[in-house]
Amino acid sequence: MDTFEGLLHRSAHTYDASCTDAAHHGKSGKQPAMTRSAGFESPEAASAPRKTLEKIMKIVVIGGTGLIGSKVVKNLRGRGHDVIAASPASGVNTITGEGLSEALAGANVVVDLANSPSFEDAAVLEFFTTAGKNLFAAERAAGVQHHVALSVVGTDRLAQSGYFRGKIAQEKLIRESGVPYTIIHSTQFFEFLGGIAQSGGDGQTIRLSPAYFQPIASDDVGAAVADYAVEAPRNGIVEIAGPDRVRLADMVQRFLDATHDSRKVVADTGARYFGAELNDDTLVPGANPRLGALNFDAWFSQSQAAR
Repeated sequence: MDTFEGLLHRSAHTYDASCTDAAHHGKSGKQPAMTRSAGFESPEAASAPRKTLEKIMKIVVIGGTGLIGSKVVKNLRGRGHDVIAASPASGVNTITGEGLSEALAGANVVVDLANSPSFEDAAVLEFFTTAGKNLFAAERAAGVQHHVALSVVGTDRLAQSGYFRGKIAQEKLIRESGVPYTIIHSTQFFEFLGGIAQSGGDGQTIRLSPAYFQPIASDDVGAAVADYAVEAPRNGIVEIAGPDRVRLADMVQRFLDATHDSRKVVADTGARYFGAELNDDTLVPGANPRLGALNFDAWFSQSQAAR
């Protein structure tokens, strides 16, 4: 079975969408009401000059060139913030500590979107613990006021998986860091459906759990992360999810059909999700998550148009 990273790279490369929320106006021409349960501003408010709406800050995005990071960076720069897209390629390395103190000097907010380059159990744990310790030492020295981290809905319920044990360790470090924080738990991305199919593949048959999940478009994830980054720290967890709760096996079959992939998905309650057993509530958010705007049809249509 391929690693998370390899699967995600392939899926994101092929199906990544450059999506924008559509603006809908009634006959009266009045601004539509904000849907607070979904966590999205009206189109007019979203396009207003951000300098009039929020304090301009220096924000460092660790992993700022990745699938989500690049969207977060673009969003925040569009709002007028001073944003650094930090990565090893730009001379900022959370494992070695190289460039951290320089990048974080004067920073108000750090957004951590980095992921382990290896998904072997021990390597994942080592990555998140080493990176976390180095990052928080630099944040405390720089006086960072808000640490934002992207994690996964159900992380605490997925400890059978070595990857998620690494995420559990990461979240523990965040809570104990002394830096005000917000942990964002996201459901799985639509862009990763191809990787999920690959993970359960055996020739022309794919065995996947029929457990529920609530996939979300990466554009909606990027918008949510950017919004939480400029808000006050929650010192807790917030959840984001797609608009529809569906069966994992059914959604992957729908994705395969849409991409003209002849493989067939078999719903198997014993099939593991990257090493972890699933129940119906393992991968779904609790009450009142922030909901993304794009369902599967809208995401897939836009992703194909962007190819």
